[in-house]
Amino acid sequence: MTLMNLLVDFASTGRIGPLHCGMPLSGAEALLGPGRPHPVIRMKGPDFDGYPYSWDGLDLVVTQRRVSGIWVRLRPGAPVRLPPLVLANAGEYEATVLREDLIAALDAARCRHEANPVLTFDEQSSILTRPADVCAVFALPGSDEPAPHRDRFHLSVLHKHTV
Repeated sequence: MTLMNLLVDFASTGRIGPLHCGMPLSGAEALLGPGRPHPVIRMKGPDFDGYPYSWDGLDLVVTQRRVSGIWVRLRPGAPVRLPPLVLANAGEYEATVLREDLIAALDAARCRHEANPVLTFDEQSSILTRPADVCAVFALPGSDEPAPHRDRFHLSVLHKHTV
């Protein structure tokens, strides 16, 4: 599986392999190994809601010890590492995904999508996939990012939340 395949599959289904919103954090950790809890969780304890546990480029937001959000974070121009369960042959992958490339891949997979006006402004744009309700946020590369195509939108994050 390639990074693009993973992104399209997540955008289409709202799941990453067996990982899905609503599953217990303990189940996710059984699959992925222990995550790195956000500093607020370390300070306030595991029952403090709304903060992520991280596995390199994958974050799982936790509410009442259940996964309430899944985030794949990319930094254009830099490699991304994802756990082997998420992307087989664990290692570093090129994290530069141009907006038009993801849109073309979603179209080829017949994954419907629409503009997300809430997160589209200034130097950022966003889409929501249907019916999975996965949000893709694209931005122009920051001055500290070694990204190619500095004048084009790059995928920054692909995420799903439950209410």
